[in-house]
Amino acid sequence: MSRSIFITGASSGIGEALAVEFARRGYYVAIAARRADRLEALAGRLRAAGAGRVLAVSLDVTDFGGIAGALRRAATEFGRLDVVVVNAGVGYSLPIGRGKFDLVRRTIDTDLTGAIATVEQALPILRAQGGGQVVAITSIAGVRGMPFLGAYSAAKAGLHRYLQSLRTEVAHEPIAVTELAPGYIDTDLNRDVASRPFVIPVEQGAAVMANLIERKVRHRYVPAWPWTLVAPVLGILPTRLLAPRRRRNT
Repeated sequence: MSRSIFITGASSGIGEALAVEFARRGYYVAIAARRADRLEALAGRLRAAGAGRVLAVSLDVTDFGGIAGALRRAATEFGRLDVVVVNAGVGYSLPIGRGKFDLVRRTIDTDLTGAIATVEQALPILRAQGGGQVVAITSIAGVRGMPFLGAYSAAKAGLHRYLQSLRTEVAHEPIAVTELAPGYIDTDLNRDVASRPFVIPVEQGAAVMANLIERKVRHRYVPAWPWTLVAPVLGILPTRLLAPRRRRNT
């Protein structure tokens, strides 16, 4: 039987590209996201790309009660879930203290609480079937709080710490925990950003990530070069070098 994978946030960006990449590798692919119309269109592409089987599941990860049902449906459909990819996320440019708390809350609910809820609901399934792999997509933004990305940076840093705890707790179980921290990968999430250093195409990023997932790595920056060198430097840069310039009054 083919290996199976469940991907949240699969209707666009990294999630969509990962679904296509794993379809090409013959996986059974379950795609989950809020936009059901886009999922149905993607499902056809995945079948054409070579997916063993495809399941489209409408899911908003901030509907915490709906996550377990979506995972169980995929596990029943495929017989087991080998890999659960926690990818759903949002990103907004949010200056702190400027009346944007509704978007701050949405960011935390989706990128952190929704991600943790997905892992919490996936683990009982993986344990019951004798093992599996949890994959979570964090970000280079989790290394250092960046201007206008306070909520996003906090969510990704929090998820990173949660995964460290998870990896420790399941160290003696047949459950692999993989964290992938992308830099700039060309998606709608960041196309409005003025500067995107070392940006790579989403298809390239997905291929790299799929290889890392299949190798069951613990933690990697994507792409590894140059972010493996840049990330530690980013963490110690003086604040003044990252601070946006103040506008002069005219």
